[in-house]
Amino acid sequence: MPSVRHALPADRDFWFSLDRHLPGDLFEQKILLRQAYVLTLDAPVGLLRYHLFWDSIPFCSLLYIQEGYRGRGFGRMLMDFWETEMREAGHDLLLTSTQSDEEAQHFYRALGYRDCGAFILPFPGYEQSAELILGRKIK
Repeated sequence: MPSVRHALPADRDFWFSLDRHLPGDLFEQKILLRQAYVLTLDAPVGLLRYHLFWDSIPFCSLLYIQEGYRGRGFGRMLMDFWETEMREAGHDLLLTSTQSDEEAQHFYRALGYRDCGAFILPFPGYEQSAELILGRKIK
């Protein structure tokens, strides 16, 4: 039976097997701030982390499900858990982002997220497709 929980220090190896962007020294901070979640079956298979945009708006900065477990509702399960916690904490707006050439934009739109902006990084070493910003009111 799948379940979602807050990340623990013991999740470090699993976490960094999927998350290539979080600096190693920030993992413990995410745990202390309760801004990291792990989805488990018999073992961990997915994760979600967030931060506060403008120090006030929850922004899902990474949602990742291991290959072989995608398309089975686990991403939705992580998002539902996060959205419930954010609602209970008094937030009414959530943000996330994905590159314009990634399929995740369709997943977020199916969950009710709406396009609300984009940015392009034209700087050497940071070039990528446009980053779409999506938002959803939850109250």
